[in-house]
Amino acid sequence: SEYNASSIQVMEGLEAVRRRPGMYIGSTGERGLHHLVYEIVDNAVDEAMAGACTRIDITIEEGNWMTVVDDGRGIPVDKHQKTGLSALETVMTVLHAGGKFEGSGYKVSGGLHGVGASVVNALSEDLRVEVLRNGKVYSQNYSRGKAVGKLKSSKATKEQKDKTGTKVRWLADSEIFEAVDYDFETLQQRFRESAYLNRALWIHLQDDRPEAQGREINFYFEGGIRSYVRYLNREREVLQATPFDTNREVDGSSLEVALQYTDGLNEHVYAFCNTINTIDGGSHLTGFRSALTRLLNDYARKNKLLSDKDPNLSGDDVRDGLTAVISVKIPEPQFEGQTKTRLGNPEVKGQVESVFGEALSEYLEGHPREARRIIEKCLTSARAREAARKARDLVVRKGALDGATLPGMLADCTERDPSLSELFIVEGPSAGGSAKAGRDRRTQAILPLRGKILNVERARLDKLLAHDAFRILITALGAGIGEDFEAEKVRYHKVVIMTDADVDGAHIRTLLLTFFFRYMPHLIDNGYLYIAQPPLFRVQNGKSGTWLFSDRELERWVERQKDGAKYSLQRYKGLGEMNADQLWDTTMNPETRTLLQVKVEGDVSLMDHEADEIFAKLMGDDVAARRKFIESHAAEVVNLDV
Repeated sequence: SEYNASSIQVMEGLEAVRRRPGMYIGSTGERGLHHLVYEIVDNAVDEAMAGACTRIDITIEEGNWMTVVDDGRGIPVDKHQKTGLSALETVMTVLHAGGKFEGSGYKVSGGLHGVGASVVNALSEDLRVEVLRNGKVYSQNYSRGKAVGKLKSSKATKEQKDKTGTKVRWLADSEIFEAVDYDFETLQQRFRESAYLNRALWIHLQDDRPEAQGREINFYFEGGIRSYVRYLNREREVLQATPFDTNREVDGSSLEVALQYTDGLNEHVYAFCNTINTIDGGSHLTGFRSALTRLLNDYARKNKLLSDKDPNLSGDDVRDGLTAVISVKIPEPQFEGQTKTRLGNPEVKGQVESVFGEALSEYLEGHPREARRIIEKCLTSARAREAARKARDLVVRKGALDGATLPGMLADCTERDPSLSELFIVEGPSAGGSAKAGRDRRTQAILPLRGKILNVERARLDKLLAHDAFRILITALGAGIGEDFEAEKVRYHKVVIMTDADVDGAHIRTLLLTFFFRYMPHLIDNGYLYIAQPPLFRVQNGKSGTWLFSDRELERWVERQKDGAKYSLQRYKGLGEMNADQLWDTTMNPETRTLLQVKVEGDVSLMDHEADEIFAKLMGDDVAARRKFIESHAAEVVNLDV
C-alpha cells in the first residue's frame, strides 16, 4: 500500500485515550481500573493540599459504579474563553486542560498534565458530574468522553447553600477493561496512604455492593508520616521507641521525612511527591540515601564506633532494617509519564540532603542511646554482608554461580532458548524419578531438592549460600542472587514449584516462595515463577477414571453419581506415588495441566509492602503475630489437610 499524507491519522478529542488506554492508565486490567479511581481522588486530594478540602467520600456502588465526593471548591463552571465551553466541560472533555499548569489554581498538586478527569471520562460508559458552588448545583452527563446534553443548574437546598464541592460518578467501560470489579483491599491501602500524607484529611471508603454487606472504613491521621512509619512497623521489633521525623519548608517546597529502625533484615522505604507514590524513586530518594549514609558514618567515626582501620558503612549497610517515608510537596514536579513513577527534579536532591541531613544530625546528637543502637545494627549488617561476599566469592571460584558447572542432580533439557525452557523444582528423589521419566526432555528440566529447606526469612545471605539446596537452585537458574541477580541470564522462563499435595508439600512451597520473593523478586516481576497443581484424587467408576484436584471437586463428583453407584477412590499425597505417565498427563503436559502464576496482587505501589508484611508475619520470628494471623483467617480456609 502507498504511504502518503492520507496515511497519517489525526485523532480528535479523547479518541487517542480510547485507542491507547495503556499510555494513560498503565493497563486495561485491574491496575488500570483502579487507576481511574486514583485520578479522581487525587484531584480531591489536590484540593486538600490547597487548604480547600477536609473530607473525601468514595463509594463502590452496586453494579460497580464508582462515586467520589469532596468538599473542595468545586470545579469552575463559568465559560472558558479558549474553548467556548464551560470550564467543567473543558476539564472533562479536553486533554491537558486543568488548573495546575501555572500555579494559579494550585500551589502544589499531584495532577499536572490536565488529563486525569478527561481520561476517566473517556474510559467510562457513563459519567455524571455535580458541582456545588455559588449557591447552586451544576450537573452534566457524559458518555465515553463526550457530553450528553448541556450543563444544567438548579438552586441549592438549604443544607447545601453555604457549601462547595464536586461529585463524580462513573461506570468504567466494559469495552475497554478486561473486568470491571473493584477490590476494596487495594483501594483502602491507597487511601490509607493518602490520609497519612495529608494530616487531618478525612477519607471515607464504603462498599455498597450486596456481597460486601455494607463494608466501610474511615481514615484520619493528625500525626502525618510519623504515624505512617509507626503503622508500618506495628508488628516489628523496633530499635527506637519513637520514630524520628522532620518537617521543613525550603524555597516554597515542603519536605518531610520520618524513619525508624527495626531488628529485621529488609529495607522498607517509601518516597512520595505531592502525595504520589514514586515507586521508582528519583531525586528525593537519592538525596535521602546520600544524607543517611554520610551522617551515620560521620557519627560513627566521631564517637569511635568505627575505628580508623574500618571501612565506611555502605548504603546497603545503613538501610538494613530501615523503615522510612519521604514526602516532598513541590510547585513544579517533573514526573516520568502520566503514572508518575519517578521524580526527576534535580534541585530536590540537594534540598532533601541538606534538610534531612541537618535534622538527622541533631537527632543523633540528642539521642545517643538510639544512635548507638542504630550504628551497632549497621555494623552487624556490614559484617554479615562481608561474610556473604566471601561466601559468594568462594562459591563462584568453585564454579557454582557462574553457570560453568551445572549441578549433577539437575536433569537439564536440550532446549537452549530460555523462553521455551521449563524447570520443575521437586522434593526428593522419588518425585524426581517420576518427573524425570515422564517429562518432555526437549523443553523440561527437573531439579530434585534433598534435605531440609532453609527458612531464609530468618537467615542472612551468607547462611543461604552455605545451604546445599539453595546453592544448587541458584546454580541451575544461572542468574545470580540478590543485588547481583540478572534477569536476562535466567536459563528458564518457566520455573515451576512442584511439591506434594499435603501439608509438608505446602510448607516446602512456602519456603521456596520466601526465597524467591526475598532474593529473586525479578523472577516474579517478569512472570517466570509458577506453582504446579497435581491432583489429590483419582476416582474409578467402572472403566472410567477421573482426576480430581481438591476436596470440593471430590464432593461435587460424588453428588453427581447415581444412588448406589460403585466407585473406587485413590488419594495421592505424594508425587512419587504417581506413575510417570500419570504425572505427565495431570501435572506436566502443557496441553492438559494447570499452572498457577505467582504474582503480587493489588496496587503496584503497595504490593511490595503488603507481600513483605505477609512473609515477615508467617515466616519470621514473631510467634504471637503468626498465631494472631492464623486465628484471624482460619475461617477462610476451604481445604485444610491435617
